Amino acid sequence: QVQFVESGGGLVQPGGSLRLSCAASGSISNMGWYRQAPGKQRDLVAGITIGGLTNYVDSVQGRFTISRDNAKNTVYLQMNSLKFEDTAVYYCNAIPAGPRSWGQGTQVTVSS
Repeated sequence: QVQFVESGGGLVQPGGSLRLSCAASGSISNMGWYRQAPGKQRDLVAGITIGGLTNYVDSVQGRFTISRDNAKNTVYLQMNSLKFEDTAVYYCNAIPAGPRSWGQGTQVTVSS
């Protein structure tokens, strides 16, 4: 069972940037960043294949960039032009997500 450790979250003003990192305990072909806002379900926002093909939900397209370092089993999420509605706990996991692989996540708060 691959486990994930997320880091890099924090408090940022609207329009600011953050870079999240996710260290996996093993190699996963298709990786994703998910987020869960208070009172809402956890949703996939960005995905990347082991070959580097990426996809994004419309709400983050053009602002977020997912990338990976296969040698380090690490996935990143560069988040630019952050908005209030990006506030959430961010998680990484495989796609589809392994139900017992969720980590603690990293909190991203966008506030002025």
